[in-house]
Amino acid sequence: MGGRGKLRDFSQYRSPIHVNTLVKKLHRIYPGGTLKIMEVCGTHTMAIARYGLRSLMPQGLCLISGPGCPVCVTPASIINAAISLSAFPDTAVLTFGDMMRVPGTAGTLELCRAKGADVRILYSSLDMLENAKKERNKHFVFISVGFETTTPGIALSILQAEKMGLENVSFLVANRLVIPALHALCSSEDIQIDGFLCPGHVSVIIGWGAYREIAERYNIPCVVAGFEPADIVMAVDELIERIANKTPGVGNAYERVVTEEGNKKALEVMEMVFKPAAAEWRGIGVIPDSGLVLRPQYAHFDALTRFEVPLVTQEEPAGCRCGDVLKGIIVPTECALFGKRCTPQAPVGPCMVSSEGSCAAYYTYGAGE
Repeated sequence: MGGRGKLRDFSQYRSPIHVNTLVKKLHRIYPGGTLKIMEVCGTHTMAIARYGLRSLMPQGLCLISGPGCPVCVTPASIINAAISLSAFPDTAVLTFGDMMRVPGTAGTLELCRAKGADVRILYSSLDMLENAKKERNKHFVFISVGFETTTPGIALSILQAEKMGLENVSFLVANRLVIPALHALCSSEDIQIDGFLCPGHVSVIIGWGAYREIAERYNIPCVVAGFEPADIVMAVDELIERIANKTPGVGNAYERVVTEEGNKKALEVMEMVFKPAAAEWRGIGVIPDSGLVLRPQYAHFDALTRFEVPLVTQEEPAGCRCGDVLKGIIVPTECALFGKRCTPQAPVGPCMVSSEGSCAAYYTYGAGE
């Protein structure tokens, strides 16, 4: 762990000269054979595809996508519940844009809106509170998805709603936690991972120190990366060094933003409002302590309880292999539906819907192999 994650000025993080220098180093130090590095962030997946970084990797080094897209891992049961909630009279369902087209068993929220349901896109859960204050005759339900990056803001919205005395708001909570998901991946017999490219945004909140338990328990190196081309290649360089030298540990190639402890205030507000619970991940299954539920003092904001809507696990669409993509078992082009029955215009699975989805990245930018 050290200062290798710094360049002299920001322009160098996109400089082809510096990226090329880092790539040459990577080829020099690569130990040979087949190694799989999993990026645990949808933004990394998009950046790797956009900049064509897979094509620069040494032969045998595979950059594979993981369950780092919050929209992609949101199970159909949550989408179905949101669709049910949209059918209640005088109720508005509010969501981030990508969630509109994620397929549930009975369609999508976009289709519900086309049929007359009050389904709205917003950029912040705090915006919902303003709507609720103005439209007291309507109940507002926010679909709360995301990892540790967005969860503190949602927790603040709940605290603010309590302070404002708003009784016409509730939350369909589907937030997920990264570290339990990494434990599940590392414990799975059918998944081979040689190193984790850890998410920059999440790491701002939880800190790079949070990955020690993964590196130490499973002997797998973890390196936090930023999102510019040089950021990503620097992190891959360090991962390969750690693998070659048999010194797993944790590295931080995003020092200009990420600290060891993370954002203590954000973690405190999350802890104040939510507590961990077992949660279903789309295509993966139930992972212990990987989700969040409202603490008892805020349970009156739980939309499922208030409207008595159950969560029912559903089968994935026939032929869809989003689960295997999210676990890094296959790349999107190995799914028989990819680019045929499943496209961004007519997605079958969530990995093709989200702007951070692996299938969407491969479709838009090509495999980059």
